Formats: sequence, C-alpha cells, structure tokens
Amino acid sequence: MRKGNKSPDEMTFLEHLEDLRKRIFYSFLALIIAVIPAWFFHKDIYNILARPVTQYLPEGDKLAFIKLTDPFMLYIKVSLLTAILFTSPFLFLQFWYFIAPGLYRKEKKYVIPFVLFSSSFFILGALFGYFIVFPWACRFFLGMGADFQAVITVGEYFSLALRVLLGIALVFELPTLVFFLSRMGIITARWMVKNFKYAVLFVFIIAAIITPTPDMVTQSIVAVPMLGLYGLSILIALIFGKKREKKRKNSEEDLSG
Repeated sequence: MRKGNKSPDEMTFLEHLEDLRKRIFYSFLALIIAVIPAWFFHKDIYNILARPVTQYLPEGDKLAFIKLTDPFMLYIKVSLLTAILFTSPFLFLQFWYFIAPGLYRKEKKYVIPFVLFSSSFFILGALFGYFIVFPWACRFFLGMGADFQAVITVGEYFSLALRVLLGIALVFELPTLVFFLSRMGIITARWMVKNFKYAVLFVFIIAAIITPTPDMVTQSIVAVPMLGLYGLSILIALIFGKKREKKRKNSEEDLSG
C-alpha cells in the first residue's frame, strides 16, 4: 500500500467516493491523451475495423451515412476504441489502486501480474472478436440479405462492432477475476465444478447477448472459448485456492500448538 493510504475500515464513505473520483479522472485523462494521437490515424484504423464487413461487400461498395455528422462521430468512436485498447494497462492499474486497500499486504504484490494478465486477456478477447466472431456475423447477415441491395450505415455498423469487441474483451477477464476471488476465499474450484451446469447456461446467455446473430453456430463460436476460460479458471482456483487453504490450516496448527 502506498504511503498515506488508509485501510478500508479507516476510510469514510466520502473518502471512498473521493478515491473513486480520482481513479475515474485519471482514467478519463489517459483516454483523452490517447485519443489525440489515435485521431491522426483514424482513417487507417477505420479501414482495419471495417474489414470484417467490407471484405464481403461487392467490389467498390462502401459503408454509407445518413446524418451529416455521422462520419465525424464514427472517427471519434474509432479513436476512442483505439485509446481504450492501448491504455487498458493503465485503466486496470487504476482499478487495482481502487480495490487495493481491501486486499491483504501479501496480496498487494500481485499488482504487476494483475495488470499484465488483465490487459492481455482484454486485448486477446478483442482480437478474438475481430478475427473470428465479427467476420462470421457479417457474413451471416450479408448472406441473409443476398437478394437485396445492402445499405450499411457506419453508425449502425460501429455501434455493433463496439458492443461485440468490448463485450468479448470483458468476458475474457474471467480468469483474472477468478484468481482474485479464489485468493480472497470467496469461491473455490470445487464450487465452480459443482455449478458447472449453471455456468454453461449463463455462458450461452452471455454469448446470445454479445453476438449479433440469432443462430446457435455464431453463439457457440463465442460460448466454446468462454467455457474454455471457465475450465482455465477452475484450474486457477484449484492452484491458488489450495495455497490459501494450506495457509489457513498452517495458521490453525500454529495457534493450536
């Protein structure tokens, strides 16, 4: 814990709010700073993000816009998404600083692994959505409308892209979340295995919310990796949960001795 920080029991409700405000302000400031350089490359970034749908359009076709301000708002969204991905380590660090007062002293040393793995899984999830899920969804929708003239607006397309990419990126945070919950003794590997059938149901519900298509194939493309992440999370809880349980038993033996 940094010098001058208080434990959660010593902090008042207003101090908690003040700390939250500070973390949000730093995160917002980092995003604003990152958006500026991203703006200079907004057309190149747009071409990359539009690739999942433009690769299936007839040659020469482009995305359309209806409102005069649509292109400007599009480039703002493109720059913001880029800023979120590139500043994700700093954003997760701010989140860590906010929850750190509630952790044990030995658990605070995990700040670097937390930021590293959180950022890695977040970006990995976004890449998975970009290269796997979204192209499949675009091909599905365009295939359904093959008998019609496609007029896809940039606003509609990128709103959908943001939902899918960021949604999957957040879902990929499951292993990191389980690591800390298991370290805190809130969940165990045995509990996760016991509730696996409910996890499967929950995973498919989340996949249905994230994916833009109603077919089970596209939902399964998202759900199967999520179940893989759940299996990885069980392993994480087993390893680190056991360590915590062993420490608890050793402490009890020391007290009884």
